[in-house]
Amino acid sequence: MTTALVTGCAGFVGSHVCDLLLERGEHVRGVDALTDYYDVGQKRESLSELTAHPRFDGIVADIVEMSLDVLDGVDVIYHQAGQPGVRSSWRDQFDEYLNRNVLATQRLLEAAVQRGVERFVYASSSSLYGNAERYPVDESMRPQPFSPYGVTKLAAEHLCSLYGTNFGLSTVSLRYFTVYGPRQRPDMATYRLFEAALNGTPFPLFGSGEQLRDFTYVGDVVRANLCAASADVAPGLVVNIAGGGQCSMLELIAMVEDVTGRSIDLDRQQPERGDVGRTGASTDRAREAIGWVPEVELVEGLRLQHEWHLSRR
Repeated sequence: MTTALVTGCAGFVGSHVCDLLLERGEHVRGVDALTDYYDVGQKRESLSELTAHPRFDGIVADIVEMSLDVLDGVDVIYHQAGQPGVRSSWRDQFDEYLNRNVLATQRLLEAAVQRGVERFVYASSSSLYGNAERYPVDESMRPQPFSPYGVTKLAAEHLCSLYGTNFGLSTVSLRYFTVYGPRQRPDMATYRLFEAALNGTPFPLFGSGEQLRDFTYVGDVVRANLCAASADVAPGLVVNIAGGGQCSMLELIAMVEDVTGRSIDLDRQQPERGDVGRTGASTDRAREAIGWVPEVELVEGLRLQHEWHLSRR
């Protein structure tokens, strides 16, 4: 039986990764610091459901400080933990991003080398592309982050590649593009749109609403992680994980209104520093290297997320 370590196991993507691994019969060790970047209650709810499974062992700890003996006997690491959010990564909060995105990743990589871990799958981000020179972006393009958050995600991704080429650690970095779906973080736009529609409260729209995003359903992202864990690839691989299409914020608002059957009042605000005008990715390398393609269309994924929001009311 394979043993997997999932960091950020109580978070949005991490909890879904744990679910699928357990469904496939693996033993899962989960680590989560339960930081208060967003509602800890939502994380505790996910962790409680996981802990009820006999093949899940949960640990509440900070990767930067905890003993890494937790890696003993681990075959695959799914490193989903990190400090999220573009808008909060400026000024005096930057040290949190350095610790949780860069230092935590380096500690795990060192321990993985020492313990002979077979595969290290890292949750990277489309934020490292910044405002790209052309679209769709592919992995050969020069990263140019537009926020401190993007800088730390790129630094951690570089560490994964360096440990791959220097020590032979089999690493795969997955560049996520705007993940949405059930259990989404409350600070993310799709979550806030559904809550605004269901509660009749205004939605803060930063900028014109013409910003384009490549939305990726969380179930597709989870499948990408498992594909990356088993594919025969060279150490240091980097791949885009994206939904394969672009949608403006105004179009997304209209789709959520259609799914919920309710109108959304907009509270128009100035653009936020660090927000890019567009994202959009080529997923050719993901298809060729790890055998992954997105399957869930945006409208279907929004229906599934809507059902989750209703189930929590």
